[in-house]
Amino acid sequence: MTPHSYGVETLQVQRFKKTESESVLDNIVQEYPIALVYNGISHAVMMATPTDVSLFAKGFSLSEGILTSLKELYAIEVHQSELGIEVEMTISSRAFATLKERRRMMVGRTGCGLCGIESLEQFHLDVPKITTEPSKEWLAQIPMAIAHLKNRQEITALTGGAHAAAWVVEGQIIALFEDVGRHNALDKLIGYLAQENYDTSSGFVVMTSRASYELIRKCAQLNIGLLASISAPTSMAIRLAKISGLTLASFCRGDGFVLYTEV
Repeated sequence: MTPHSYGVETLQVQRFKKTESESVLDNIVQEYPIALVYNGISHAVMMATPTDVSLFAKGFSLSEGILTSLKELYAIEVHQSELGIEVEMTISSRAFATLKERRRMMVGRTGCGLCGIESLEQFHLDVPKITTEPSKEWLAQIPMAIAHLKNRQEITALTGGAHAAAWVVEGQIIALFEDVGRHNALDKLIGYLAQENYDTSSGFVVMTSRASYELIRKCAQLNIGLLASISAPTSMAIRLAKISGLTLASFCRGDGFVLYTEV
């Protein structure tokens, strides 16, 4: 395979149609293991598209509650080898102490268990409460944002294999990040919003995926008041959205959507 600068590789394949076939080059979305290391201790290995790796690491650290802000991140270095990518981060003693209490190892998330959760009670109580007041005007802006998504998805245009997470203000897409994993795409966006000091009460998130429970948790952790997804929500996503106070809109297609929580 030939590396591409935007998380894409090219591969020679046989394409079949009815009784005929031809040899063509196909674009494939990249998926690499990315190890997140804090103060010398490996905490998580995530399968992700290797673009915007620093933002991904920052967003993961914030959305998982390891850091309360990027002020607790003192240094970050990205190293690539034949085995994958390692992100070494130096964090504050407070953050590191918290991390050691809940340390766990994870590989991917598509269908994983509740990593680091010891009881059902903890799962339900561990959802942050959102203080952002969602604007009803945001709901009217969802169709405009959805209409602009396709033209901003470079990796998806080439491969058809990536999810996207976009930050929307006044109906306009301000930033968009892609990844083979929906939660990774959101972490990249969260890392960007934190790095650039965006006010998360000023806009909302649009995602090309289904709305699953971990997306609700990550948005709630950053006090994001509205999540709009193109595909369906899960039952747990709806429950957690109601617990946290997040506004959840799904099946956002064309001019319509379904609202699963109150504004």
